[in-house]
Amino acid sequence: MATKANKTKGRTKKSRRNSRIIIFSLEILVILAMLVVVVKVFQVTGEEGTEDGGVAGGPLLYEPSQEGFVVNDAVKEDPVMKGYWNIALFGLDAVNSAELYKSSRSDSMMIASINQDTGEIKLVSVFRDTYLNIGNDKYKKANGAYRNGGAEQAIAMLNMNLDLDIKDFVTVNYQAVIDVVDGLGGVWIDIETNEEITHLNNYQASIIRDTMPGRDMEDYEPVTETGYQLLNGLQAAAYCRIRYTRGDDFKRTERQRAVLQAIEDQAKNADLNTLANLFTKVMNNVYTSIKSDDILAMINNIGNYRIVDEGGFPTEGMRTTGTIGAAGSCVIPLDLESNVIWLHQFLFGDEEYQVTQEVIKYSDIIKSDTSPYLNQ
Repeated sequence: MATKANKTKGRTKKSRRNSRIIIFSLEILVILAMLVVVVKVFQVTGEEGTEDGGVAGGPLLYEPSQEGFVVNDAVKEDPVMKGYWNIALFGLDAVNSAELYKSSRSDSMMIASINQDTGEIKLVSVFRDTYLNIGNDKYKKANGAYRNGGAEQAIAMLNMNLDLDIKDFVTVNYQAVIDVVDGLGGVWIDIETNEEITHLNNYQASIIRDTMPGRDMEDYEPVTETGYQLLNGLQAAAYCRIRYTRGDDFKRTERQRAVLQAIEDQAKNADLNTLANLFTKVMNNVYTSIKSDDILAMINNIGNYRIVDEGGFPTEGMRTTGTIGAAGSCVIPLDLESNVIWLHQFLFGDEEYQVTQEVIKYSDIIKSDTSPYLNQ
């Protein structure tokens, strides 16, 4: 096993001193890697987009339905949100590109809100087990929305419950994650415990079995030791799925953050050919409403953008967990109204925000549904 002990100690001390640690999902690093590759390829080759706004060999582009994205009526007129570009980011357990459209649960969900005047970006993870109206007046875990109705229903769920005006999204699957890490030659990660090793290897097998049909179950390389080591794409994807050691989904986001940092380290030294090959592989596993000309416009001003803060929804102190009947183990907003007010203060600095009548209704139903189980 290769080691970088000295480098690890220095990095660990530095990370502990950093008072603003940003929690990313692994899917976000795929998107960021995609954007880096796009700008590199276009800068060197001068290639243009296709007539429909896509890139040749690029991502699967969303075609709006007649209904489009649901937005609460009062939100459409909100003057504060008009200065922000809100993007939903979904990571799926999809087996193939067809399942990027529908039929897969969103393993992770995040909202990226971009202040178009200042370039400041704030990120909010929506915990996948959150008990919400999933966009069709049925109350279940939030991750069921994508499976039932694809990106449109998942965004409807976010807009309806959170009083948002999201109209763009990016979706990726595990194959995209694996391709990014393998394309960069692997990532250096500190495996802390033998318990993590057990779950990591089990997840490798489950990813092959459930999302990579046709691949030999013996085709993966088990991790055998703790310590700082180079993980390949499958190992890194499996590491990011671990949620049964020292916590649940919240601990898992810490692992995802570690992989993000490791990918950033590798990407800094990648040459154009490496990034171009990575672009080709990843694009077939990306489904998005954002056309390449919009991506390029953002990239042309990349120096103006910076991530300034992150959070989770429901926010700490305003959530609990419990088993809610047939819905199973859920993250429960103790009061949806208060969480939505916090969200608008956090993302948009709106200290006077008042929730819509729709959110009040959903909040009352969530309380009614969950109170009998929480008060037992």
